[in-house]
Amino acid sequence: MSIVKRIAPALREAVLFFACSLAVFLALAGTLSGAPQEQERVKPISPPASPLPPEAQSRDVRRFSFIVYGDTRGRRDGVAIQYEHSLIVDSMLAQIKRLQSTEYPVRFVLQSGDAVQRGQETKQWNVSFVPLINRLTTEGGVAYFLVPGNHEATTTPAGLRNYFDAVAALIPKDGSPRRLTGSTTYSFGYGNTFVVALDANIAGDEKQYQWIKGQLEGLDRTRYVNVIVFCHQAPFSSGSHGGTNVEPPTVELRARYMPFFNAHHVRAVFSGHEHLFEHWVEHYSDASGPHRMDLVVSGGGGAPIYAYTGEPDLTDYQKANEANKVTLQHLVKPSVDRGLNPYHFVIVRVDGEKLDMEVISVDWGSGFQPYRSNKVELRDP
Repeated sequence: MSIVKRIAPALREAVLFFACSLAVFLALAGTLSGAPQEQERVKPISPPASPLPPEAQSRDVRRFSFIVYGDTRGRRDGVAIQYEHSLIVDSMLAQIKRLQSTEYPVRFVLQSGDAVQRGQETKQWNVSFVPLINRLTTEGGVAYFLVPGNHEATTTPAGLRNYFDAVAALIPKDGSPRRLTGSTTYSFGYGNTFVVALDANIAGDEKQYQWIKGQLEGLDRTRYVNVIVFCHQAPFSSGSHGGTNVEPPTVELRARYMPFFNAHHVRAVFSGHEHLFEHWVEHYSDASGPHRMDLVVSGGGGAPIYAYTGEPDLTDYQKANEANKVTLQHLVKPSVDRGLNPYHFVIVRVDGEKLDMEVISVDWGSGFQPYRSNKVELRDP
């Protein structure tokens, strides 16, 4: 055998070994240098076991309940299940079971945002948040609607992608009449109640405003006697995001949306952002007579609790709306003691045009009774 024939197999093996080693080196180098890798995606929240029917099929429903809460981000997001939020979910499931056989079953949950600490991080959704919400949609069987908070970071590509991935099976599909195309803004109707999900992070966005305007102007108010709005930032609040501190979304909500909500007789606005509970009532009048709008801040879903910091200055707001005789009542103020502002959620009961609300505190503050009890009617005597 010639020396060439003896060398050829060894040479092929050496070339193959070198090629494999080079491929491994290049892959490792790409990872270390930050070269684009295939990214993990947020797992979609499971669809509800008992989804809401098409709007036309629920036309005659006049009695039911829904749950509202917000600000569930936890201290160990991405590491473990949100513990405080898990206590909320346990209590919600118990309430859903309690009401299931009554005239007022819970049909959906509204979450006003800040699901996780950092919305751009996929792991925080998959490890800490999505498994909890799957319990509500599968064990509880209820529909779940989330509007973005500032921690979702939906003004960034990663935050927006993660939000859309999480709620893919929950909110109206893109292209639906109840969804602003390509946006986080949507609406839905059930029974005699119509709900608008407003992205207050972009409260100054003209496209969103015009879309919501079209939704309410085209609404059948003989059917939808109750119009509800939920968003993250509040028009009025007295925690660390409110009081004398007026953030840009609040400016836009007060200047643009509140007069518009009055013009369309919105019944209630639910928000979070402040990790506490408070309740405002706005009274106003127009050609059809006196009206009331309830403004409820419910941000006790598991994020670190806030405390009362002071009253906002509403002089300019009331002056701008004096033609409608606008007055504001701070019906329930949060405590300056964080320990007296418990984790909580609220249950709203719909009975025709009557709305009642019950505050359910969790973990501590079991005797939390902001209205002399933990229940209130959302109407004037």
